[in-house]
Amino acid sequence: MEQHHHDHHHHEITSLNKAFIIGITLNLAFVVAEFAAGFWYNSLGLLSDAGHNLGDVASLVLAMLAFRLAKVHPTASYTYGYKKSTVLVSLLNAVILLVAVGIIIAESITKLLHPRPVEGDAIAWVAGIGVVINAVTAWLFMKDKDKDLNVKGAYLHMAADALVSVGVVISGIVIAHTGWYIIDPVIGLVIALVIIYSTWGLLRDSLRLSLDGVPSGTDIEKVEKAMHAVEGVRGVHHLHIWAISTTETALTAHVSIDDLSEMERIKQELKHELQHVGIHHATLEFETSEIKGESLCWPD
Repeated sequence: MEQHHHDHHHHEITSLNKAFIIGITLNLAFVVAEFAAGFWYNSLGLLSDAGHNLGDVASLVLAMLAFRLAKVHPTASYTYGYKKSTVLVSLLNAVILLVAVGIIIAESITKLLHPRPVEGDAIAWVAGIGVVINAVTAWLFMKDKDKDLNVKGAYLHMAADALVSVGVVISGIVIAHTGWYIIDPVIGLVIALVIIYSTWGLLRDSLRLSLDGVPSGTDIEKVEKAMHAVEGVRGVHHLHIWAISTTETALTAHVSIDDLSEMERIKQELKHELQHVGIHHATLEFETSEIKGESLCWPD
C-alpha cells in the first residue's frame, strides 16, 4: 500500500514536470512573438503585456524548480529535504500575480487619463493567439489545481493571462470598429479586479503554510475527534498540525491511553484514522497516568 502511494506521487510529479515544460516553451515563444509585434506596430500595450507574460514564464520556472527540489532526499542539515520550498514558491507566485495586477491597474489608469490611438486589428490578432496559448497551458494544470498550491498558482497565472488576452481581443475589435480607445483601460481595470479576487485565496493559503498554520483543507477539530474515537484513547493534547510541503501534512501529539500494553493496537488504529483525514506523517507520544513520555514515531 505504501509503495503504491509513492509510485502514484512519482507519476504525478513526472506528468506535472511535462506540463511545466510544455507551458514554459509555449509561453516563451509567445513572449518573443508579442515583443516583435509590439515593436512592429509601435504598441505599448503589446510590449507591456509581453513583459507581464515574461514574468509568468519566470513563475512557471520557479514552480517547476520547487517540484524538483521537493524530490531531493533529506540530509543531516535538511531533515525534510527541500519540500518547504514548494510553500515559499507558492507565496512568491501569489506576490508576483499581485504585482502584475498593480502594473495592469497603473497602466489602465494612465490610459484613462491620457488616451492614445492603438492598432485595434493587430492587437486583437496577437491577443487571440495569447488566448489559445494561455488557455492550453491553464488546461494542463486544471485537473491538479486543487491538490497543490504551486499547481494552483500556475493555473491562476495562465487563466488570468487568458482572461487578460480575451479582454484585449474584445477591446481590439471594439477599437477597430468604433475608435473608442477608452475601452482598452476600462477592460484592463475589470480584469485586474477579477485577478485580485481569484488570487486572494492563493495568497492567504500560502501565508498560512509559511507560518506553519494548519492547512486549509485540514479540520483540526475533525482530526481530534477522529483520534478520540479510537478505543482506549483517553485524551489528546499538545496537538500540532502543519505543512511539510504544499501536498504533505504533518502532525505531532501527546496521546493519553488507559493501558500501555494496548499501545501498538491504538497506534495502528490512530494511523488508519489519520490517513483518512489526509495526514501521513505523524509523531505521537503516548502517556498513562503512571508512565509518561513513552514515545513512538511512525515511519514516513
